[in-house]
Amino acid sequence: MPGAFKRDARPSRRWRGLAAAAVLAWAGAGAAPAADYAGPLFDTHLHYNEEAWNGSSGPFPPAEALARLQRNGVRAIVGNSRPNEGTRTLAAARETREASVTVVPFVRLYRNRADYTNWFRDPSIHEMVLAELARGTASGPYRGIGEFHLYDSANADGPVARQLMALAEQRDLAVLAHVDDVAVDKLMAHTPSKGRETRLIWAHTGIGGVPVARVREMLERYPRLVGELSYRPGLTCEGGALCAEWRALIEAYPTRFVIGSDTWVNQRWVDYDGLMQGYRRWLGDLPPALARQVGWGNAAALFGMR
Repeated sequence: MPGAFKRDARPSRRWRGLAAAAVLAWAGAGAAPAADYAGPLFDTHLHYNEEAWNGSSGPFPPAEALARLQRNGVRAIVGNSRPNEGTRTLAAARETREASVTVVPFVRLYRNRADYTNWFRDPSIHEMVLAELARGTASGPYRGIGEFHLYDSANADGPVARQLMALAEQRDLAVLAHVDDVAVDKLMAHTPSKGRETRLIWAHTGIGGVPVARVREMLERYPRLVGELSYRPGLTCEGGALCAEWRALIEAYPTRFVIGSDTWVNQRWVDYDGLMQGYRRWLGDLPPALARQVGWGNAAALFGMR
């Protein structure tokens, strides 16, 4: 019967829903994953410590270190090393020029491991910083101070910490600080502008896992605060993709985040290729222009590069 045939041939609502779901599942399964970011990288947290190369021996002489940077598309670094001879070596190395890598030198506060836990009250550290600033490097004057650590945020009120934060703002030097959010507030309070004009690169953007809401609050409070993303808990999710709350934060503050390797031990040099590939993976989750900003442009702008 024609009427019965017409009624039976019409797909049911349930069937249409199942068919639509199948189409969407097929489309999702066939969709290509986002391509990894392929542009230049700026490593804003690189150490060339004496364990890597002490000037005459070590597993990562300049040629080896620079080969790692070059093959990963790292075109510039913030160099900060224990002791500062490591940064000066990279700044002067022929291999650095041949690899077309720009060294942005920072004065690190550590002559040895003992300085990690005492620098904030040791007047000789302040004197050493002034001497290094006067000396400069083969790639030009020092552009910042750090990385330094504060394992107790109360030590941000130490006399040398106060002096160096004021000095940094007065000389327009950036600061690379491995500290918690409480210490950031304390350090900023010691500057002439109370942090409004201080270029502070927050190493790891709170390595202890400062909540994203608190990071957002601090970015609002301090207009020149920049988050460096190595070791950051909660940054990436399954498959190395950028977690949703961090993607939202980076999209809300596109000029305020940078990347770094933190080669604080030699194993990080061993793993350097993987570290940079990890960045390229999640940067590929972002719109291309934003990926380039985070991977390269924000740090380049911070130091007046193109």
